[in-house]
Amino acid sequence: MKRRAFITLLGGAAATWPLATRAQQSAMPVIGFLHPGSRDPNVDRLRGFDRGLKEVGYVEGENVAIVYRFADGQANRLPELAADLVRRRVAVIVTTTGRGPLVAQAATTTIPIVFAVNEDPVNLGLVASLARPGGNLTGVNFLNAELNAKRLQLLRQLASTAARVAVLINPSNPAAHSSVTELEAAGKEMGLQIQILKATNSREIDAAFATLVRDRVDALFVTGDALFTTRRVQFATMTARHGIPAAFSAREYVQSGGLMSYGSNLADTFRQVGIYTGRILKGEKPADLPVLRPTKFSFVINLQTARVLGIEVPPTLLAIADEVIE
Repeated sequence: MKRRAFITLLGGAAATWPLATRAQQSAMPVIGFLHPGSRDPNVDRLRGFDRGLKEVGYVEGENVAIVYRFADGQANRLPELAADLVRRRVAVIVTTTGRGPLVAQAATTTIPIVFAVNEDPVNLGLVASLARPGGNLTGVNFLNAELNAKRLQLLRQLASTAARVAVLINPSNPAAHSSVTELEAAGKEMGLQIQILKATNSREIDAAFATLVRDRVDALFVTGDALFTTRRVQFATMTARHGIPAAFSAREYVQSGGLMSYGSNLADTFRQVGIYTGRILKGEKPADLPVLRPTKFSFVINLQTARVLGIEVPPTLLAIADEVIE
């Protein structure tokens, strides 16, 4: 072959390689991950999501791409983040807690959506029923609201002399109202006086602490919310500073210095979300996938924090704890 012909052939092949690469990339399905919080406190959940995807044959960067969109606790950013995922024509949107699923639902009626929510998705209007979702949404209900009474009971056992408990909610969270109703009823049964405090940002969290210190509240119950998870170090610092025992919904708080948590095993919950996402990528329809409920729950105690607060953890609680952080 003549040199000129060889160069022409080589140049033509080189020109086609980027096209082939782009075609391969465009054939790779893209998942849009919409989260009201931030990446850092959700690392274990993201790993669980990856495990679930892998169980059905998908590995990020190999045969699936993931576009992450975190609102960093600013719920007003969610609509534009969801709209961006819709414009990108992602194959599936994965979203969680608070307003995330509702915003995604408003953004598209055609792109499949897999959610993880702590409120009843039927009450939220996300699905027609748990067994037959009936639309473009399905996912996991991780029962945070339903577990509130048990979490309050465990807090009462740790802070045995507590009579007044402040309950902190984010009023923009769709689960807030049901949480208040449930906790007020549970508190009444336990002989506790429940005081409701509200916060939608970091400054209001500080203001809530100022109120509970002024009112001499004995303990704090923090409801599940993406904003609160983002501010978990703030909670650990403030509860230690003011000597207030507090209960949280997820392990991440206790890992950051909170006293205790009780709730669904969220890493496993997101593994289930990953499995559903992979099954949808393979062609199954959200309408045909019933909403799942978790079977694994986790009770975590931070012994070092208990010592700082002057709390002696009863042996009965240590015996039933799934994890004790020294």
